[in-house]
Amino acid sequence: MNSTVHSGREVRYARRKRVNGVATALSMAAMAFGLFWLFWILFETVRLGLGGLTQATLTQMTPPPNDAGGLANAIFGSFLMVLLATFVGTPIGIMAGIYLVEFDSKSWLATATRFVNDILLSAPSIVIGLFVYAVVVTRFKSFSGYAGVIALALIVIPVVIRTTENMLQLVPSGLREAAYALGAPKWKVVLSITLRAARAGVVTGVLLAVARIAGETAPLLFTALSNQFWTSSLSEPMASLPVTIFKFAMSPYENWQALAWAGVFLITLAVLGLNILARVLTRTKS
Repeated sequence: MNSTVHSGREVRYARRKRVNGVATALSMAAMAFGLFWLFWILFETVRLGLGGLTQATLTQMTPPPNDAGGLANAIFGSFLMVLLATFVGTPIGIMAGIYLVEFDSKSWLATATRFVNDILLSAPSIVIGLFVYAVVVTRFKSFSGYAGVIALALIVIPVVIRTTENMLQLVPSGLREAAYALGAPKWKVVLSITLRAARAGVVTGVLLAVARIAGETAPLLFTALSNQFWTSSLSEPMASLPVTIFKFAMSPYENWQALAWAGVFLITLAVLGLNILARVLTRTKS
């Protein structure tokens, strides 16, 4: 009897071991498949991007076909719109996240806010661009940098809200109770205790939001459009790096294609740097 039970256990153990081996092999194969394409994309980006990256790329305006030039106006336009969108969207997202955790976490308004925020998080960016186009561009009858800032800010806000809410929920309730026991008002507890304890995670969320909007093309096609010349006026159409890459990459001109790859390389470096910084902040927090 004991030998029969023992042999049955060995059979089940061997079967589980085979299944585990097959599952591990399939997982490793899937990981290798994904890494292969990732490294191929990065290799092509570095190879072709470095080839088109010169001093003129950073100092000259976007050129006409078959002429020398650079991406200075597109880089400046992207930097300005991303910067302003971050300044607009970050305070709104942080304050909304604080409200959802610290002030009114279970009311109908909080539930509705979370529901709308989930929709915005999953909505394609082109939908947001079309919304801003219908509300802003058609009303003022002009593409503009302001419309681009609004579209990018609407992408930043839900990311910051979700990150702020999650990070504040991780702060122990004992910290709040200790502050209240000492007589601190609620606004002081939020600013000096909970928000300070979660600041690394909140900053990480902001950086991830910036990394997301840095490469957005669809919203800017319907809002800021593009501009071949240097402009610092947000009331006019403004060049941006993603839109310029899209336009140049689709062209048959070799100089435009080389500049498109250089722009891809610059965006890749920027997004990689932001993600590394976010990882460092998260590791420091943990």
